[in-house]
Amino acid sequence: MARTIAIIGTGYVGLVSGVCFAEHGNTVWCVDVDQAKLERLQRGEAVIYEPGLEPMLQRNLHEGRLLFTNDLSQAVRHATVLFLCLPTPPDADGAADVRAVLETAERIAHIVRDEGIDQLRIVVTRSTVPVGTAAMVRERVHALAPAADIRVASNPEFMSEGNAVRETLTPDRVVIGTRDPEVIAMLQELYRPFVNNYDRPLLVMDEKSAEVTKYAANAFLALRISFMNELSVYCDAVGADIELVRTGIGFDPRIGRSYLHAGLGFGGSCLPKDIRALAQSARQAGTPLRLVEHTWQINLDQLRRFADRIRQRFGGTISGRRFGLWGLAFKPNTDDVRESPAHKLIALLRAEGAQICAYDPEAMTSTRRVLGDQIEYASDMYAALEGADALIIATEWAEFRNPDWQRMKSCLHGNIIFDGRNLWQPSEMEQLGFEYHSIGRRSVVP
Repeated sequence: MARTIAIIGTGYVGLVSGVCFAEHGNTVWCVDVDQAKLERLQRGEAVIYEPGLEPMLQRNLHEGRLLFTNDLSQAVRHATVLFLCLPTPPDADGAADVRAVLETAERIAHIVRDEGIDQLRIVVTRSTVPVGTAAMVRERVHALAPAADIRVASNPEFMSEGNAVRETLTPDRVVIGTRDPEVIAMLQELYRPFVNNYDRPLLVMDEKSAEVTKYAANAFLALRISFMNELSVYCDAVGADIELVRTGIGFDPRIGRSYLHAGLGFGGSCLPKDIRALAQSARQAGTPLRLVEHTWQINLDQLRRFADRIRQRFGGTISGRRFGLWGLAFKPNTDDVRESPAHKLIALLRAEGAQICAYDPEAMTSTRRVLGDQIEYASDMYAALEGADALIIATEWAEFRNPDWQRMKSCLHGNIIFDGRNLWQPSEMEQLGFEYHSIGRRSVVP
């Protein structure tokens, strides 16, 4: 049965969640305080780049299932289930800042109390939050509206940017954190179109276990990436090929092939923030997670090693050198540059006097908002190479995989490539006549 629900916060998680709930027939009130963003969304403009999102947004707007407002009261009056999809940025010590979640929950309690709403309202934390947050939300809303029927549950998201629409509509699992039978029944009904009883289950557990599950999933994915990056250093030292090693272990069903690519490390809005928050929470509990703490340090070290390699190739200094850079988003199929390895690499190179001319299919605008005129922006991937001493690959967009090699040579000085994503084979680059440096594999020097 279709329901009326509310999505509080139209950031990445909120917007994708809201559009996908509407796609399955629900009426969805999306609430945000950013009026300019709301106006764009009301015109059918997706404010983030995510494959498949904008057509679905426009369709559900046209059919009247998506409504955008800055009036939280309006959403609380209409919606039974209210999903909190709010930012939880890291504090100075890495702990997640949940003030937006708690303050919004308090506002919901005020609205329910002051407007005399006596029907059930379910407040669901969908943001990534530390263990115990749902309990804090419940304590706050019950203190402010003790007579109201407000229940609380946890429902962490597991979407990955670039695949978020598909992963939300057909998730590998949905996790619900609550022991309230009525809430379980309602959320099971809401998620019935998304899951099945075979390979896409709905898992019900207590709130704290649901909260830890989200952090544990992201920490483990980050650990896999950092393991491969650290192993790539060993492969460099002994003359092995990290790509062959990746293939050799990835076909083991106990390991699998996902998140096993060596490169410049992980970025984005989730993995860096979440592993630091989990590490800080574990330290506070007196049970430090040493693997998680080392995972973040390995990620930082990988970028520094890559920058060192570029510097060493140019005799120990890159001052005055010009580099063409392909890729600015933290991963392909998104315009998100939060914690982007490309941005961090740019900072390292610019600190030593290098000039950067960059191109990205989707993340040019978002990069301009962050870096301004610190770098040059090319009109296409080849324009970024004009007069460059070397090409640097920072994001593995599909369009970079099969370039016009002769055109590249006509633009570059010296035909030097530093591939931070292992797009090409060293043997292929040797035949093409490029000097080629990648991650965890032999360098090609003509």
